[in-house]
Amino acid sequence: MGIGSILVDRGVISDDQLNEAIQEQNRTGERLDHVLVRLGMVKSGDVLEAIGQQFAMPIVDLNSIDVKPEILRTLPAKLVFKQRCVPIERKNGTLRVATCDPFELTAFDELRLLTGLAIELVLADEQDIRKFIRAHYGVASDTLDAMSDSGPELDTAELDKSSQGEIEQAQEASVIKLVNELLLEAIRERATDVHIEPYEETLSIRYRVDGVLSQAGVPASVNRFRNAIISRLKIMANMNIAEKRKPQDGRITLRNRGKEYDLRVSVIPMLFGEGVVLRILNKESVLLDLDQLGMDHDLLVRWDDLIGRPHGIVLVTGPTGSGKSTTLYASLNRIVGDDVKAITVEDPVEYHVDGVNQIQVHADVGLTFATGLRAILRHDPDIIMIGEIRDKETAEAAVQASLTGHLVFSTLHTNDAAGAMTRMLDMGVEPFLVASSVEGVMAQRLVRRVCKDCSQPYVPQHNEIPPDFRATNDAVFMRGPGCRECRNTGYKGRLGIYELLTMTEQTREMVMNRTNASRIAEAAVNAGDLNLLRHAGFAKVREGKTTFAEVLRATKA
Repeated sequence: MGIGSILVDRGVISDDQLNEAIQEQNRTGERLDHVLVRLGMVKSGDVLEAIGQQFAMPIVDLNSIDVKPEILRTLPAKLVFKQRCVPIERKNGTLRVATCDPFELTAFDELRLLTGLAIELVLADEQDIRKFIRAHYGVASDTLDAMSDSGPELDTAELDKSSQGEIEQAQEASVIKLVNELLLEAIRERATDVHIEPYEETLSIRYRVDGVLSQAGVPASVNRFRNAIISRLKIMANMNIAEKRKPQDGRITLRNRGKEYDLRVSVIPMLFGEGVVLRILNKESVLLDLDQLGMDHDLLVRWDDLIGRPHGIVLVTGPTGSGKSTTLYASLNRIVGDDVKAITVEDPVEYHVDGVNQIQVHADVGLTFATGLRAILRHDPDIIMIGEIRDKETAEAAVQASLTGHLVFSTLHTNDAAGAMTRMLDMGVEPFLVASSVEGVMAQRLVRRVCKDCSQPYVPQHNEIPPDFRATNDAVFMRGPGCRECRNTGYKGRLGIYELLTMTEQTREMVMNRTNASRIAEAAVNAGDLNLLRHAGFAKVREGKTTFAEVLRATKA
């Protein structure tokens, strides 16, 4: 009996879900259990139990096992990575090996021949095995070992003189495999960014997951191949490999398990080499609906009113990585139809939206936000989205577009909603133009969501509760102690917190008088027109969706 049938018999999935998963499996070539987990039909623990039943194998929790170093050395790293298995115990001539893939049982004959021991197989969760290998062997350590054994790397001084030498090294199969493994591991870990930072004696590689940076767990030997790694990334991003004195930007398209990822690459010369940051965008990800972003009902009603207006400027503000683009795309998706023409000018185009004409900025040929905006006005749009208002020229073009009967969406990098007004004034836009064109501003942040799989209620200590928190009787405080689903962080996924400032007569008058942002916000709060970001975050804490620590991290007092 196959895994799918076992899961159906257990009532975990339905026959229709199994058929859908089989169709997806035929399309992508993945294992059926991987497809079921990816589509969200089952949890990895359910699959593990089904595999255990199918093969009559015991299940172990690698998080609770302490393996001695001499046991780890019984299998070479190359074999551990190849077979996705780890040695955990040796007793009476038998080596106990944990695996997540028992389907190729003949492959484990290699273990018997290599070790001269009897092999007892046990099952472990795939994520736990990856985490175990990363902790004890390091990411791509088998590839690094093979590269180290093949001989010394090219001399750095010689590489600096000859870009041809760098190109040849970067095109070696081992280097290509190493870079691919680093990028695919980042995708598996749900990372949004990869940071590669050269120091005098080390090369640091970190992944940003749910907004927080953590070490990738790469062996120290990766430092020997820093030039090859960076050269390979520059080749993939179509950059000038010989240019090491000035910053460069590029893009990489990567395919994995039927999905396409767009990697935005930035290279900057630093003291001990070139630093690289890659932003990972899933080009085929399903665009979220506004209802899924975390907005409460009252705020969503007000936002729907704003984005349904015939003209004016609607702004979304926040720092880089706070979800501004996601909110704008979700808003466009909500209002675009056959009777509405929408055009965007973006740098870069992050996601493709059906029914929307999207333009990529090319500053090198003179296509900037401002020039693109002026050009698309001749294409009779109803709605215009500008990726970002960066300067006076773009701001004034947006204002003119809104005053001539267009609804304009855009973003600004400000800390709060009220700060958007003063930012536009600081750019040199006249106060009467800002007051008459801007209809509303939404500031937002992303906070990590308490893991649904391990969350549990708790009573916060007095020193955990911020002084400006307003307690209510219906508050339910939750936190996660950590589990395999959340990588033992207690958090998995993120949700938005928002403050929305709609323009009232009072606010327009204050903008006309160049009133500072804090006084505009204070007046809006007192009038009941503004709920600050921090208090929106506290509302999510009361609902048990996030924690005080997350809200304090994402907002300022």
